[in-house]
Formats: sequence, structure tokens, C-alpha cells
Amino acid sequence: MPQPHGTARLDHVSAFAPADLARLFTAIEHCVLVHDARTKNILWANPAACAALGFTLDELIPLKAPDMSSRARPYRRETGVAWLQRAVDEGVSTVEWCYRSKDGQDIWSEARAVRVDLARGPVVMVQFRDIAEEKATRRDLSRTEGRLQAFLRNLDEGIVVLDDDGRVLFASESAVNLLGRDPGALAAADFAAFLAPDSAAVLQELLATAGGHGGQPTDGRYRLAISGAEDTTADRWFAVRCQYIDIQHDLRGLLLLFHDITATVRAEEEHRRDAQYLNHLARYNAMGDMAMAIAHEVSQPISAAHNFVAGVRGRLDRDDSADGQLNWGLEAATRQLDRAAQILRSLRAYVVRLEQSQQRVDLNDIVADCTYFIDVRARQHSVTLRWERTDEPLPVHCETVLIGQVVMNLAFNAIEEMADWPPEQRTVEVRTDRQGDFAEVCVVDAGKGLADLHVDRIFDGAFSSKGNGHGIGLALSHRIITRHGGEIEAADNTPRGAAFRFRLPLAESSP
Repeated sequence: MPQPHGTARLDHVSAFAPADLARLFTAIEHCVLVHDARTKNILWANPAACAALGFTLDELIPLKAPDMSSRARPYRRETGVAWLQRAVDEGVSTVEWCYRSKDGQDIWSEARAVRVDLARGPVVMVQFRDIAEEKATRRDLSRTEGRLQAFLRNLDEGIVVLDDDGRVLFASESAVNLLGRDPGALAAADFAAFLAPDSAAVLQELLATAGGHGGQPTDGRYRLAISGAEDTTADRWFAVRCQYIDIQHDLRGLLLLFHDITATVRAEEEHRRDAQYLNHLARYNAMGDMAMAIAHEVSQPISAAHNFVAGVRGRLDRDDSADGQLNWGLEAATRQLDRAAQILRSLRAYVVRLEQSQQRVDLNDIVADCTYFIDVRARQHSVTLRWERTDEPLPVHCETVLIGQVVMNLAFNAIEEMADWPPEQRTVEVRTDRQGDFAEVCVVDAGKGLADLHVDRIFDGAFSSKGNGHGIGLALSHRIITRHGGEIEAADNTPRGAAFRFRLPLAESSP
């Protein structure tokens, strides 16, 4: 029979008297039961076992497994006997066993059975200890781990830890899904190999500086583009937050928390394209407004010059001696042609400004540049204009032609609103002013106002109060002003009409 693991030579304890050995044995805090190796009956129990089970030694000795074990199926007598027999055959056997105390309380135990060969014959010594708290702790840990695993699987944010060389020490399941990689391909992989070149350079910079941040998250937002194909439009973009971690010297490195922002990047690109189209459309509208003004203004001096020249020709045919009258006619024709030339020069200067980028300019000057075109439209509809420009400079940073287009859009709308009112009531006021840290332009009419209109939809591009309009002027105006960091609004005027105003942030004074 093999030597049991728990058997010890007794010649080394001969210095102890039997009574001393008994005291040492009974002082053991672990519970001890001694079973007969053949019958499996209880032969003895130490005080710790008696106290735990609530039986006296005399009460405990005649008990069988059903009297002192849980009645649950895994703890039936035949199961306990088989466990003790394994200890007899193999020398030692360990199980988790549920004892039951005298008052019916379950005692979850780790029980270790060891065969011991005594002079009277072999016995099985069972040592057991209460592991109820340990089992509860394990259950809690298992439950917590399960929850964490579920959370990590369903996180929108991926988690990756990299060592100092940028190799993957840990990757959450959500990170694997976000990166679209096989879990095996991520283990110990060089993370930079998955990135586009520019993003790999960003990562190397992070790795070089991460340890110096003292475990604090690095400032800023980083984007990493996953290189999936030669076509860069297939790349996916991630916003990344990084932090250097050192967890109990077990997991140390650069922690990356990242989430997919591909849709956001695409939207930003789309916004940039929209902004370019907005500039094009605004300039196209500005050219249309100027073309209308030119058609009206240039035709008058040219027609007048044509009439003067025709008159001169007629006089020449009738009387060659009328030099004074001829000179007067030619001078008048020249003046009209000069007027036409001046109009064209003004147009050329305005067109040149269409291509200028954002600059510092006085908002009063922009309004002044628009005066000519607004006056033309007002005269066409017999509308009286009132200009109230503040004497205080209103410096702003803007694209002058776009802001000028907003001024004209608002003024033209007000003029068209007044066109159907009695001539004596057709007035539109355009004024500039300073409101705190903002420069303001306000266009006021005396029309029907906004009472019956959807004020909250005026600037969304779907609104128009004109029977033949499409409302794109106000939508463009809103986008231009908000893109410049300003705001635009509409409100009822007192006692009648509407007031449209926009504000732009004042530029800081030059040093």
C-alpha cells in the first residue's frame, strides 16, 4: 500500500509526552474528524469540529453522513463514503463538502481526507474548514467578472494596453470588434502596424511621453486611422484618450480608450464641402444681385447717350452751323458714357473683393459698400430707405462679400415686403450699432410682421413668405453668420413690421 501523503515518522516526537501531544492536537483550530478506514464510522473529533457542528463527542460518534451532512444530492452517504475510500486507496483526497450542524445550519467546507496508519490499524483523518465566506467572495467575484465581461463586450469604447514598445498586452473584446481584427492577431502585436503612417507617428509620440505624465490622462483628443485598404476612404477613425497605468506591477503600460468617430469625420468632411458650396452659392447670388443692378443702371446712361448722339446726328444732317448745340450734345453724351464707365469700375472692384479671404474690416464699411445696390432695388419699388450707421467703429473678422450678401438679402427682403403697401408707407430702415462685444446690423420694415409666420423655421431653408420665393436667402444668411461665430434672429417690430438683425463678434484691438 502506498505511503500516505499525510503520514509522518513518529520518532521525532518521542520527546513529547502523550498528554502533551493530546493537548497540541486538540488545540488545532481546524476541525478534525477521524473515521475508521474500513467502516467509515467516526472514531473521534477534536473540540473545533465539535464546536462547529454543535455536537458533543459522544453525540457525534454514532452519527452517519445523513445526520451531519447536507441532504442535497451531491452530499449523499454513498458520495461521502466513496470520497473517504479514495483517501484509503490513494492516501489523500480533497473535496468541497457541505456539513450540517445540529441546529440545521449548512457549513460549506473544504475537506481534506488523509489515510493515517496507526498501531490499531488505518484510519482516515478529515480536516475541514468553513469556506462559506470564501465561497460568497468567489461568487461575488465571479458575478462581478461576468458583469465586467458583459460590459466590456458591449462597450462602444475599445480598451487596449500597450507596452513601452507599442505591443499589445491586453485588448478588450470591444477593441477587437472595433479594430476588426482576429483576437490572435492582436496578442503581442505591434499596434502601430495597424495604423495609417501619420497616426502611427502620433502613437510613437504618445509612447515616448506617456510615462512622464504620472498616470494622468494626456491632454487633447487623438485620432487614429485604421488602414484597411489603399483607398483611404475605407479607413476608420477613432478618438483616443491615453493614460499610463501600473496595476499592482501586473499590468503596466499605455492604456488607450478609443471609440469610432468615422461618422463624425465623414460629417466634418461633408460640412467642409457644404461650406465650399455655400461660398460658391453666396457669391453666385451676389453676382446675380449685381447683374440686376447693372441691367437697370447701365441701361439708363447708355440709352441717354444713344439719344444724345442720335440728336447730334440729326442736327448735323439739318444744319452744319449749329456747333454750340452740337458741342453740348456731345458733352452730355460723354457724361453719360462716363457714368456707365464708373458703374462698371465699381462692379469690377466688387468682383475683385469676391475672391478675398477673411479679413479685419469695419462692419460699417461693408454696409456702405452695399448701399448702392440696395438703393437701386429700393428705387425700383419706390421704397424710402433710412440709414442709421453708428459713428463708433465696428471691427470684425469676416469674409466681406459674404457678410455683404447677408446685408443685401435682409434689405432686399424688407424692400419686397414693402412693395405692395401704399407708397407713403414704404419705408425700410437699415442701422448699425454696438451691442456689448458684438457688432450688429438691423433691417426693419413696416410690413405685416411675423405674427402669422413660423418664426422658428424662418432660417431653415424651408420657409418663405413670398408667393414666388424659396427662402434660400435667409437660409444662406443664417449659415454665413453662424459660421462666422455670430447669431441672426427675427422679431416683430413696433408698432408694425419685422426686424431682422445679425451680430458678429467684435475683433480684438490691435496691439
